[in-house]
Amino acid sequence: MTKQLLQGNQAIVLAAEKAGLTFFAGYPITPASEILHELVNSRKVKVLQMEDEIASINAVIGASLAGAKAMTATSGPGFSLMQESIGLAHMMEVPLVVVDVQRVGPSTGMPTMPAQGDVIQSIHGSHGDYFPIVFYPNSVTELYEHTFSAFNAAEESMSPVVLLSDGYISHLYETVELRDFPSVERKRPPLGTGHRHFTGLTHSNSRPVTSNPEVHRSLISRLQTKQYEVSKKYNLYEYVENDSSDTLLISYGALSRTAYYFKENYAIYRPIRMFPVMENIKDIAEKYDNIVVMEMNAGQYVGEIERILHRNVGLISILGGRIDLKEIEHKLSAYEKVR
Repeated sequence: MTKQLLQGNQAIVLAAEKAGLTFFAGYPITPASEILHELVNSRKVKVLQMEDEIASINAVIGASLAGAKAMTATSGPGFSLMQESIGLAHMMEVPLVVVDVQRVGPSTGMPTMPAQGDVIQSIHGSHGDYFPIVFYPNSVTELYEHTFSAFNAAEESMSPVVLLSDGYISHLYETVELRDFPSVERKRPPLGTGHRHFTGLTHSNSRPVTSNPEVHRSLISRLQTKQYEVSKKYNLYEYVENDSSDTLLISYGALSRTAYYFKENYAIYRPIRMFPVMENIKDIAEKYDNIVVMEMNAGQYVGEIERILHRNVGLISILGGRIDLKEIEHKLSAYEKVR
């Protein structure tokens, strides 16, 4: 099997091409720009550098409707600009992949520093009720593998799927085995054929219905059920059990790589499928008196875990883009003293 030293963003590109990507539109933004740079040289993918991220996501929607497997890549500020059209793509049931390589924010923030500030935005960035599937790997190898997961889940759910990364993982170099994973083909006919929903309005059988609550409830229920059923195929997580510990440490993405340092003293749980939140966290958490979420934001996933578990959850918040083991150890020890 071929092995290659790859940067995280390069791994995403190689996997996307193998998964069947044929169209990419994007706008340069640190730390996601290498994805656009690499794809410009691709012989398999039509690439457009757009004038901004709004144009990029709309071009990707159009390409998907025309039958292409389509993707865009951005970071926090660009992800914010894409949100209205991401909601449109959910309503129209358009499969596509959005890669969000997170950096310190809000606003311009610190563009070259990693963060995990887009976790809530990945599921609640647009208005209304919709139910995204979101993946967040923690290595270059996993970025390669779960780019396939993202494309396949998009085709199966007929919806946008978010692949989260960050400035650390996307710029990390690791040796990757270039395996070929199964790729799901397009299930429905493209634009101009068959039966498709070409409206962001509430609809029934492709006909806009703008004043019937029952129609809207039925539509949202169908979309929600579909998303959850597809997500069950991607029960992706890592659990390091520790029978001698009374504390479960939950972490994800780049920061989870440091969590392994503490596995002698804590059990470790790492979601890869971030949303919908993994149901098995309930059974795992029951074994531990204390649950602590460690994340590179002011506390975004911790609220989701509390909502699922219906119990108080501790927070280790790492801000500013620096991952420091001594800082983490200090905050964990402080938590131990007060609990």
